[in-house]
Amino acid sequence: MALASNGPKCTLGTLDGLYVFAATGFTTISPATTPTSPKAIVEIIRFNGDGTLDVPAATRSINGTIGVSPPGGTGTYTVADLVPPDGGCTGTLTFLPSGPHFDLFIPLNGKPMWMIQTDPGNVFQGTVTQVSN
Repeated sequence: MALASNGPKCTLGTLDGLYVFAATGFTTISPATTPTSPKAIVEIIRFNGDGTLDVPAATRSINGTIGVSPPGGTGTYTVADLVPPDGGCTGTLTFLPSGPHFDLFIPLNGKPMWMIQTDPGNVFQGTVTQVSN
């Protein structure tokens, strides 16, 4: 994780490199009245340091049904200083074309950070760990 020496400590460049997102929780499949199902994912995310990201690989389990995503997923992210500055950053992440959506909580030491899904019907959160630049 690169940190700016002057000005804001939290910039798009704060996230730059290859990361692993590992998360568990629950989701409501559809319609919204159905019971929740357990959900887990291990996903490789490359943050490009410019507000864009790529997903080379992901495997998920929803209620025990395994799905493997092909390479080529994309998304966008934001990064901002906490207010007041408390030694960390916040941000958002959206996988394209229309979600899912996450809030990011990023410590300045960069390891680990956390993501929580913000789409209705989900209780899903996990850690994001940088594995290479």
